[in-house]
Amino acid sequence: MYQRILVAIDGSHSADLALGQAITVAKATGAEVRAVFVADDSDLFFEVSHIDNDTLMKNIAAYGSDTLKAASTRLTEAGIRCSIRLFDKPISPGKISATIVAEADTWNADLIVLGTHGRRGIRRIVMGSVSEGVVSKTLRPILLVRSEAKD
Repeated sequence: MYQRILVAIDGSHSADLALGQAITVAKATGAEVRAVFVADDSDLFFEVSHIDNDTLMKNIAAYGSDTLKAASTRLTEAGIRCSIRLFDKPISPGKISATIVAEADTWNADLIVLGTHGRRGIRRIVMGSVSEGVVSKTLRPILLVRSEAKD
């Protein structure tokens, strides 16, 4: 059924739950898993003069690298064939969902797994929804893993 599972991670609790579900599905189907992290600073709504954007992006990419290494370890320990991919920037600023979908298309994923934070109201409008963006941009099967936990 599923041979290639793409899981998007960001270090959050919901992404951790999504990785767990990807492992469960991969074990059941013998699938390979690719974990991806998209580094993006668009969650910052305004520029602060004392923040160096280059340093910020390097720190986000380093965090992504560490997060992917931890995911790779977890997948390997579960006996899952895996690969990781760090995008040091999205296709264009704020386009995390488009980057995930493009990677799923390029890698020919059979399933996309990602966590959702369950934000509602103004927080959802302000923060956006990567999962909603992925759902609207792909025809591939998607497994959304919901988390109400605060990240």
